[in-house]
Amino acid sequence: MDSASGRRRQSFNPARREELICETQDSTPADAEAAIRIAAEAFPAWSATPMPRRSALLQEFLRNFGARQDEFARAITRENGKTLRESRAEFSAALKEAEFQVGQGRRTAGALRPSELPGVTCLLRREPLGVAALITPWNFPLNVACRKLIPALIAGNACVLKPADLTPMSAALLFESLHSAGLPPGVANLVFGRGSVIGDTIVTHPAVKALSFTGSTEVGLGIAKKLAGRDTKIQLELGGKNPLVVLADADLDKAVEAAIIGGFGCSGQWCTSTSRVIVEAGIHDAFLSKLTAGVKAIVVGDGSDETVKMGPVCGSQQYGTILKFIEVGKQEGAHLATGGGALTEGRHAHGWFIAPTVFAEVASEMVIAREEIFGPVLVVLKAADFDDAIRLANDTPYGLASSLYTRDLAKTQRFIAESKVGLCHVNMPTAYKEPQLEFGGVKESGRGNPEAGDSGIEFFTRHKAVYLKEQA
Repeated sequence: MDSASGRRRQSFNPARREELICETQDSTPADAEAAIRIAAEAFPAWSATPMPRRSALLQEFLRNFGARQDEFARAITRENGKTLRESRAEFSAALKEAEFQVGQGRRTAGALRPSELPGVTCLLRREPLGVAALITPWNFPLNVACRKLIPALIAGNACVLKPADLTPMSAALLFESLHSAGLPPGVANLVFGRGSVIGDTIVTHPAVKALSFTGSTEVGLGIAKKLAGRDTKIQLELGGKNPLVVLADADLDKAVEAAIIGGFGCSGQWCTSTSRVIVEAGIHDAFLSKLTAGVKAIVVGDGSDETVKMGPVCGSQQYGTILKFIEVGKQEGAHLATGGGALTEGRHAHGWFIAPTVFAEVASEMVIAREEIFGPVLVVLKAADFDDAIRLANDTPYGLASSLYTRDLAKTQRFIAESKVGLCHVNMPTAYKEPQLEFGGVKESGRGNPEAGDSGIEFFTRHKAVYLKEQA
């Protein structure tokens, strides 16, 4: 339905910032309330729909969705700026996670447990919560939406999804696929609009029984405060300042490759990106030399060009914020190894392009070593030894992802045990994940159940223990 305000919002291509790609309604609090009311009205029938029927509908969605990879990938690239290769990878990840969650739904709806008493049946039921509000970010507009929406639906909840202002097309296409599969009206509702206008309505509405948010730590912790004491289950996936630790015995070429993938994939705009590289002193200079050469070779441009390795950043606000951080790094006295500013000439003249940037000689107390930049900026810190590397890796309020490059099994085991994160990697990039494992952080990187894996449906359900004894 149309917005009560009658206003429209425009979205532009970050690679060609004058190119209008779509218009969406500019929703009001009244629009958000209407969507929540519609979801609440649809919930009883959907939650009573047998699991095999819900599963069949979502399997049909998966068939429709899976046939539209190119369409989705091109939409993501046009609205977010990432390369087509990265957009296709996001689509693939979204499809795999959705397939896993639909399968999990059929396996985890309920389970029998043995009883201590004869003639007693013990049953653990998982029941849906009601209306689930889902707030998704612009950096992975499709994957994160699927990661929240599909487990919520298969579990029997009705949903209201608010995508980020910058990336509405991915969500619109996703809902097209859902409704073409025959999802009943009102079960999944899409609300476009500014978080500053409709966010509080969605978050604090009494009919909302589950709130899943992915975004900045500042906004997420603000949501947690607003919902303290309320009967609303919360799931927050927040920021990160993820370390990649490289020890003296590591394969330097592979470690450099992982740093470049993690630091500059998606223009550094992903929660699990590598933002700090902590290198043992004995190999620091050799590593930095290889890293700098590799970063200088990154081809930056319009993500729709298949030869490009890194696209623009997503919009003017992000562009300005990243450039301010780069200036802070220079003022703090860090050594600028490469990059360090905007790209504004030639093919870069009409988009939000920033040169891939590496800072070395970075101290752990510097702003660029502590705050999440969320852009193509990588900082390199020198560690005296392994103990110092672990200390530096954990010296952050965040705790999302980490990685260690080494051949030493004993140090690997210590790192896994002592790294204060939700996702830990060894000899792999910090951003790697698979659908069967949970995704979420600790400290200021998350609250509540993690997403995905077994926890995907767990968050969107409550447990009911049932004890059944027949009368003689």
